[in-house]
Amino acid sequence: MKTLNLRNPVARSDARRSTAVGWPPTEGGSLDSWGTPTPVGWSTPGRRGENATVSRETGPEETAHNDRAARETAGVERTPQDDVVSREKVPKQTAWEDVVSRETHSEGPQADDTATRATAAPTDAQVSRETPSAVPAMTERDAQLDPTRSPQLPRPRETRVLTVANQKGGVGKTTTTVNMAAALSQQGLRVLVIDMDPQGNASTALGIPHAGDTAGVYDVLIDGTSLAEVVHESPSLPGLWCAPATVDLAGAEIELVPMVAREGRLRKAVRAFLRAEEEAGARFDYVFIDCPPSLGLLTINSFVAGSEVLIPIQCEYYALEGLSQLLTNIDLIKEHLNPELQVSHILLTMYDGRTRLSSQVADEVRTHFTSTVLRTSIPRSVRISEAPSHGETVMTYDPISSGALCYLEAAKEVARSPRAGEEGSTHE
Repeated sequence: MKTLNLRNPVARSDARRSTAVGWPPTEGGSLDSWGTPTPVGWSTPGRRGENATVSRETGPEETAHNDRAARETAGVERTPQDDVVSREKVPKQTAWEDVVSRETHSEGPQADDTATRATAAPTDAQVSRETPSAVPAMTERDAQLDPTRSPQLPRPRETRVLTVANQKGGVGKTTTTVNMAAALSQQGLRVLVIDMDPQGNASTALGIPHAGDTAGVYDVLIDGTSLAEVVHESPSLPGLWCAPATVDLAGAEIELVPMVAREGRLRKAVRAFLRAEEEAGARFDYVFIDCPPSLGLLTINSFVAGSEVLIPIQCEYYALEGLSQLLTNIDLIKEHLNPELQVSHILLTMYDGRTRLSSQVADEVRTHFTSTVLRTSIPRSVRISEAPSHGETVMTYDPISSGALCYLEAAKEVARSPRAGEEGSTHE
């Protein structure tokens, strides 16, 4: 009897193979890659060829694949069943290989597409393809900034002087002043902004220098300097001019006290300037006076110089209390200093439709001031807040933002109001 060497791994492997079905090999068998005889009817795992057969572990899909591979090797044409099996067998791998092939490989040399790119439709690099509505909006913006554009708003018969005021701070007076003025200038109207706030924020937003040595409104009020000597045209908005405010204006409140006719010094300067411009054939259509958040002599001078009052109201409860006090003071100035003064427009600012408080304040204001509240409300907007840091108004910083579009609509309402003079002329 033959003794097996169980310590020899090769002997153990031979012992296991000797007990397998089909061992020893029958006639017609072959050797696999390890030198082991392969019985007839068995295939070497992982090896496919023209002599490959089906293993007992092989499923129907593997069988079909082996048959197809054998026919391809022998030069036999593919059948529809082969395509079905191929798609069902490796759908994900085939799709992934196709994607990689298209993105990383090319079939031969590529043709020069310079001519194709040259004839392609031009696109605006600043406009995302994800916002197709921005294209017509920017086209309209470019038309508005074109000096040869046709007029879109009526030109008032006389220069309209609007004082933008509210005793409460942080309601959007300066923001409303510069953006309304910018919107009107974009419509082809000639606009002047007078910055009466010592902080000089309106001057900053319009890109006008207002350092300490710059001539500004202080020189007009205290020294009697002509407005023509201090106004500057905005570098980003042709047709928009500004009389800047310097830090010296903060001391004007005290220096004006002993002066004669202290309440009407700004009115005298404005009327002389407008009259001279009209005689020179360059009449201004609108004058906006930006007031400080107080009722001192600077604000009183602004009320006396203007004929209309534009009141921005923040959509919060405290704004209602401030509005009541402001209207009382306007009545006093109208009675004693300027009989022509009237509240022509109220603009709701910082409106947030998601909060009930904003809606309640808006409804309350519209109920009590039906004819003077503008239909357009200015929403809270990040773009409006960002624009001054770039020395611009939101009308030029982001003309297609919600804030810019709302200020444009508000400006159109002001221009088309009865006060504008519906029988007035328009630009030629």
